[in-house]
Amino acid sequence: MITIDDVYAAQRVLDGITIKTPLLPTERLSRDAGADVWIKAENTQRAGSFKLRGAYNKMATLTLLERQRGVIAHSAGNHAQGVALAARLLNIPATVVMPEFAPLAKIVATRNFGAEVILHGKSFDDAGTFARQLQAERGLTYVHAFDDPLTIAGQGTLGLEVLKDLPEIGLIIVPIGGGGLIGGVATVLRAHKPTVRIVGVQAEGCPSIRLSLAAGKPVVVPEARTIADGIAVKKPGEVTLPMIRDLVDEVVTVDEDEIARGIVYALQNLRQVSEGAGAVGLAALLTGKVRPRAGEHVCVVLSGGNIDANFLARVIEQVLVKQGRYVVLHTTVPDRPGNLAPLVNEVGAMGGNIIDIHHRRAAWQVPVDRVGIELLLEVRDEQHARQVIEDLEGRGYGVERVGAGEYPQ
Repeated sequence: MITIDDVYAAQRVLDGITIKTPLLPTERLSRDAGADVWIKAENTQRAGSFKLRGAYNKMATLTLLERQRGVIAHSAGNHAQGVALAARLLNIPATVVMPEFAPLAKIVATRNFGAEVILHGKSFDDAGTFARQLQAERGLTYVHAFDDPLTIAGQGTLGLEVLKDLPEIGLIIVPIGGGGLIGGVATVLRAHKPTVRIVGVQAEGCPSIRLSLAAGKPVVVPEARTIADGIAVKKPGEVTLPMIRDLVDEVVTVDEDEIARGIVYALQNLRQVSEGAGAVGLAALLTGKVRPRAGEHVCVVLSGGNIDANFLARVIEQVLVKQGRYVVLHTTVPDRPGNLAPLVNEVGAMGGNIIDIHHRRAAWQVPVDRVGIELLLEVRDEQHARQVIEDLEGRGYGVERVGAGEYPQ
């Protein structure tokens, strides 16, 4: 395990390289959670996540020969950008292997920092196997995303910042992929404030750490299925797993809908852009899977903001449906010219804004003399949605609602 001295040494290395990211108060989230909640906005870090901390701390220790030969890493995207930026700052050639389905925004950003990007495999771990092959062939130095003491010490500097800004902290909620971030943060808090509750959050679609802790031995998840690509790590780290076992109080999981809700909540209420991996802590708090004590000082680490714009748009639309702000309605009208107009006019008269409209025939198995209509409407709130539906039903339209409002706005 690393020590607090290792983290302080990393802090000196990173002085002037990383930025001290803000710890932001959250009036709405504090009210919703019944505690004094603060957000560590690491999405505002250089390269968009905490990963620069560990990557630079590791690479700054390389010998001249190692720097000349170059480094290699594998990553789902955030570590890739951290390594690429650190390599540019240190003038080191960098190669990064990323999964074939890594988000385009992360691939482009990594290349823009100057790294060679190779796409290989379907997961973070597949990319890692290939990267190790390239390392041997090219004589490169490996910069692991989490399973390296220098990397963990670099990530731990985030914990030093949190403790300085929120010395009365009682609970910290940290995303877990491979465990480098929570391992470093836990090292700091156990050294300086051992009473703090430390809770890690994984994606339900890739819970390798939680399963390993329950089994008492490393467990490899056969498949990673989650929108939180930044924490989709199928195999626990040899260094990080014992740290989490010994230093972390609890590890919980959140599902895909809950992660999506966390992403949109950050955007709507915190004015912060978060990727899926960055939002799992918010998701755990919003769903009650992590429960603060009344009035407790809580820090939620928003670990990264590197989300593809097109994907973000889809997530927002899905969550707006569950909030009742977007309403999907199915109905039918006689299949004759002019019969769509009264439906559209009635929706407009009720103040509903039609975002999208589709005709459905054979696929819905509607009678041959009718046509199915699917409407995507924007409404003010859940009450307005119900008013629109009641009005249409009062006008003789048979209406079926898809995805009724489940989340508060």
